[in-house]
Amino acid sequence: MPFCKAVTIPWNNLLGPYAAPVLLVVPGILLLTLFLIYRNRVRIFNAQLLALEKKQQQLLLDASLRYQEEERKRLSANLHDDAGPLLATARLYLNDQLLDQDKTTQAQTISMARSIPDEAIELVRSISHDLIPPTLKNFGLHSAINDLATKINGTGVVTATFHFTSYEKRFTEEKELIIYRIVLELLNNILKHSQATFIEIEQLWHQQQYRLLISHDGDGLTQQAFEKHNNQPGGMGLKNIAARIRLLEGSIRFEKESNKSIYAIQIVIP
Repeated sequence: MPFCKAVTIPWNNLLGPYAAPVLLVVPGILLLTLFLIYRNRVRIFNAQLLALEKKQQQLLLDASLRYQEEERKRLSANLHDDAGPLLATARLYLNDQLLDQDKTTQAQTISMARSIPDEAIELVRSISHDLIPPTLKNFGLHSAINDLATKINGTGVVTATFHFTSYEKRFTEEKELIIYRIVLELLNNILKHSQATFIEIEQLWHQQQYRLLISHDGDGLTQQAFEKHNNQPGGMGLKNIAARIRLLEGSIRFEKESNKSIYAIQIVIP
């Protein structure tokens, strides 16, 4: 019985004169296919990254608008609750019955009525200073924060020290106000919740960056606790701080010094 014998045919004989071009074209096609797949994935990744950036920008905008709305509500409440009753009281003094009073009573009534607008003016001035402190506007961030430290010292409860070195430049008024609000919120939190006995504030410029360090000996936050609070409902104060830091394209770090009961908050603004 005859056996089938395997026949080996070289690729060169099978493809003939086209062997070399085919062997060159096939890897080329494979490389081109892989390149197109890679480019498509890069395009998809860039689109996803752009979407995330837009979402982040929207979150920052929402936080900024929410902060502005809160400021407007607070201003409206202060004017309604404080300035409104003062002016209404002044109007009561200056009623039609004033003409029927004797001269002595009229003089006393007018004097009391005149004191009320003065009080209202001081109230409005106080609200205006709270929105944009004159020291911040006229002399800059270092002077405004120094004023905060001085006021804290004035309470006699907490010792606050302030150090400022290498004053190089001023930010825009809007940027300085945002930084000032961050510092004010942080100091308020320390005074309200930490039971600290001293607060140390240091400002400096380092490698073209503004750096601010707040240290205290009370109960404080670590970075992990800060991020945890930001991912939970409530805690608008800390969320506002985080949103403002992102708006400034800066960073904030909460740390506890090793072997010490000292908490430090470091802010870096480019």
